[in-house]
Amino acid sequence: MTLDRRSFIKVLGSASGLALAGCATQGPAVSAGSAAEIMPKTTRRVVVVGGGYGGTIAAKYIRMMDRSIEVVLVEKNDHFVSCPFSNLYLGGLLPDLSSLTIKYDKLASNHGIKVVQAEVTGIDAAAHTIATTKGTLKYDRLVVSPGIDFRTEEVEGYNEKTPELMPHAWKAGPQTILLRKQLVDMKDGGTVVLSVPLSPFRCPPGPYERTSMIAHYLKKHKPKSKIIVVDSNPDIASKGALFRKGWAKYYQGMIDYRKASKVTAINAANKSVLIEGLDEVKGDVVNLIPPQRAAKIAQKAGLVGEDKKWCPVNANTFESTLRKDIHVIGDASIAGAMPKSGYSANSEAKVCAQNIVNLMNGREVVSLSGINTCYSYLSDTEAVSVAAVYTVKDGKIVSVPNSGGVSPDLNTAEAIYAKSWLHNILTEMST
Repeated sequence: MTLDRRSFIKVLGSASGLALAGCATQGPAVSAGSAAEIMPKTTRRVVVVGGGYGGTIAAKYIRMMDRSIEVVLVEKNDHFVSCPFSNLYLGGLLPDLSSLTIKYDKLASNHGIKVVQAEVTGIDAAAHTIATTKGTLKYDRLVVSPGIDFRTEEVEGYNEKTPELMPHAWKAGPQTILLRKQLVDMKDGGTVVLSVPLSPFRCPPGPYERTSMIAHYLKKHKPKSKIIVVDSNPDIASKGALFRKGWAKYYQGMIDYRKASKVTAINAANKSVLIEGLDEVKGDVVNLIPPQRAAKIAQKAGLVGEDKKWCPVNANTFESTLRKDIHVIGDASIAGAMPKSGYSANSEAKVCAQNIVNLMNGREVVSLSGINTCYSYLSDTEAVSVAAVYTVKDGKIVSVPNSGGVSPDLNTAEAIYAKSWLHNILTEMST
């Protein structure tokens, strides 16, 4: 199932296009010498790859801290769409994605950031050069905030057409719209299957909030329907007790949660998934979220560690332990106890920016003081949250004891706080 341009723009609202998180590339690497230089380097320069939660903040704060450093933000899309709150669109709480969509024009004009709309196709760490679809760029330091990619090879039967039939909707934009359309088109009495990959993955509570929002939509519009959650993990990965309480309160008998149920194969044609090669689960709509790793550009650049999944970094500077003068932030990095979340990326970006400025000016680096806050909606009126503070101990990012915590219960105040949180963070990213 695909969307034509007219339908896509109609659902998006006022936005004219969408961005996927990061700058993951599908094409072959381009050598630094195969294309002309876009913007000859005349002063100290930091290039930032990826215009999402991490990249925009890193670019902004480097310029705020030292206007003598030129900052170039490279992003293949002219828009960014927030994954946080995209589940509310699936649940019918948002009419479209326009409120989750930002552009880069004010960020550029307010801070003197040079924005290059291009796809990054290669990184030459030795030459301090990146290759893009518009040419090459030289840098003194590079920030890579590319987001995630999927380990689809671990799911038998998955191919390039699968997302059209079993959308992941884990990069906000067209996939989110497609999944919403499938839910709307599904008959009353139908079954939605939602697969949760094995941790770590982007946004630990995300699949369970999505379960809640889909159940909310079904309860209101298709009350004879149900949702089956097949979770690769031994239990709900985040806020488990609160999600269970919310499901019992609002969606009794509608949600069939199955833990330790790893999807190993699929049949997209008949909308079925195979659990550990044994149990077949069929649905009318299948939201298949594959296991994840750092985006392709990080893999190509040799930033991924021995696990072949994520990028090891210095805990304070987020400089790659594999490639000098390249910093990796956000979902792609190994950030110890900090989860792969939008607010973690925001926090990491600020510390990274400060330490890049310090390093480029011959000053000592500062120790990380990180924070994460994450809100999850259980219904149209109630939400919960988790918050934590992080520091570095013995070279690793760890949680500060007795800091933060989880909401004591579902409540309406958290839903209000969540809206303010989203407004504030998107405003910070775009102005």
